Amino acid sequence: MIVSGGVLSGLGKGVTASSIGVLLKSAGLNVTAIKIDPYLNSDAGTMSPFEHGEVFVLDDGGEADLDLGNYERFLDVTLGKDNNLTTGKIYSKVIESERRGDYLGKTVQVVPHITDSIQDWIEDVAHVPEQGTNKVADVCVVELGGTVGDIESAPFIEALRQFQFRVGSENICFVHVSLVPVMGPVGEQKTKPTQHSVRELRGLGITPDVIICRSKTSLTEDARQKIALFCHVESNAVLSASDVSNIYKVPLLLDQQGALVLLSQKFKFKIPVNRPLLDEWMSMAIQIDDLDKEVCIAMVGKYTGLSDSYLSVIKALNHASIASSRKLNIEWIEASNLENNVAKTDPEIHADSWERLKNADGILVPGGFGDRGIEGKILAAEYARTSSTPYLGICLGLQIAVIEFCRNVLGWKDSNSTEFNDNTPHPVVIYMPEISKTHLGGTMRLGSRRTIINDEKSIAFKLYNGNKNIHERHRHRYEVNPDLIESIEDAGMKFVGKDDTGQRMEIVEISNHPFFFATQYHPEFKTRPTKPSPPFYGFLMASSKQF
Repeated sequence: MIVSGGVLSGLGKGVTASSIGVLLKSAGLNVTAIKIDPYLNSDAGTMSPFEHGEVFVLDDGGEADLDLGNYERFLDVTLGKDNNLTTGKIYSKVIESERRGDYLGKTVQVVPHITDSIQDWIEDVAHVPEQGTNKVADVCVVELGGTVGDIESAPFIEALRQFQFRVGSENICFVHVSLVPVMGPVGEQKTKPTQHSVRELRGLGITPDVIICRSKTSLTEDARQKIALFCHVESNAVLSASDVSNIYKVPLLLDQQGALVLLSQKFKFKIPVNRPLLDEWMSMAIQIDDLDKEVCIAMVGKYTGLSDSYLSVIKALNHASIASSRKLNIEWIEASNLENNVAKTDPEIHADSWERLKNADGILVPGGFGDRGIEGKILAAEYARTSSTPYLGICLGLQIAVIEFCRNVLGWKDSNSTEFNDNTPHPVVIYMPEISKTHLGGTMRLGSRRTIINDEKSIAFKLYNGNKNIHERHRHRYEVNPDLIESIEDAGMKFVGKDDTGQRMEIVEISNHPFFFATQYHPEFKTRPTKPSPPFYGFLMASSKQF
């Protein structure tokens, strides 16, 4: 199953691909997914969140495109770094083969060497058993990032054109996602952009089997017939993906239009009469729209200008809000606006930011890098601690909570992280000794690691249902200084979760606080719509006074 996009980027190909996967899974098929990113980076690890949204971390330590998060959450599968294919990875692989002499003196070219390598990669990954289950997928959903016509996508389009002959037309289905804009005062739907996009795709040797049209409103019958006529598809293969109240309705919307019937006819499988997975999705989607009691969470970050920078955090909050029966309201607060210097330069923004923070039911400080906004995050953690407001800190959110505690409880006024001040007299957060200081890509402490919960009376023990050994995903270079742990714990901050060695602090709680909880790991990466992340669930329950 190949999902491509046309007209412009950001149409929701990832959600569309994931939704198709849900329908296939509801029919009893095992599904996996691959995201193709045509950029030259080897992975997303060195890219700014403003550039490409969040970096999604996988169990095996792969730093990937955020769409892999969509796949894992929708399909409830565990993917690996090879499920994200980039131009950088392909070219590195081919050049390495050339250096070994694998091509026997041939001139190495885009066709056939790059295109063959792309096809081999897809075929190999599609047959890798899912981690933890050893089930080989029946269907692999491949999403081609970018837009048809992009220069950097050309080798992948050519590889996919060839791939249809390698596997046979009966084993491949092309789905094209396109835009149908609504123009004018009467709201006329314009099909010409989709016609041009499909013409471009067909000119490159690929004819879509299904066209999914994104639009503000449902596709009219006239627009559907026109697209079918000019794009060489049956009218029942032109599907509408209009805006919905929540993304969990997308699989239901596609199913209502016969998407699974089209796929069953293409791939020759039977649709079972009962599909409990889809019933569960329908129940969840309806429940989300019916939530009325609100819980307000202040998100204190430094990438608040682009919500995709915190996509998994948002999803984890959403899933926890469903489980706690609360309608989620996120107050986005730029951390730097809480700092005292802003009170002088822009007092209105400063006052407004503090008012919104204090009115929130809970305060969340997510991960991040760099010193911008750090003092504002520290002030937010101090307010949460001193006002008994529920607090959840993730990665950097744990580190700044420790810095704040050391400054204001222990009296170490110059406490800091060596990330922000190499010469601090109280280095409470330090660079991990095994981490490279010269290379950024793939050198952090990454992927799933074990955390041992050492206190049966802790919040952590309760949230993880009495499990003392938990596995969560990490992405960090700095850690709490192990030499200072005893002094910090004596003052009332407890490190209730540590790694296998006992030297690396993973979970922190504060005594005599209703819910002050922070993790060095990133629990948001393992959240699922029907299985919320335990720290997020506890945080939402505490914020809505149900904990």
